[in-house]
Amino acid sequence: MGGNMQKMMKQIQKMQSEIERVQEELADDRIEGTAGGGVVRAVVNGHQEFIEIHIDATAVDPEDVEILEDLVLAACSEAVRKSKQAAEAKMSKVTGNVSIPGLRF
Repeated sequence: MGGNMQKMMKQIQKMQSEIERVQEELADDRIEGTAGGGVVRAVVNGHQEFIEIHIDATAVDPEDVEILEDLVLAACSEAVRKSKQAAEAKMSKVTGNVSIPGLRF
């Protein structure tokens, strides 16, 4: 039984180091969301932190700021959604789809 426990501990340590590696990788990822045919772009990393927002001048209409606000919101939402999907896919390769409480990606 002691050998099985040691083997399990080694597997857990390996998984922990793989999770740390993936966490670092996610910080370097760049995931883009767009709206309005690309006139608004939002870029986040794999931790859903915003890196960039780009707004094409053609999207700016002082008479209709609400449309621009909607486009920015849509691009941001898409970028975060894509980032979460990418992070979940990468992490599931390491964890084998096992849910680990408190694990953020």
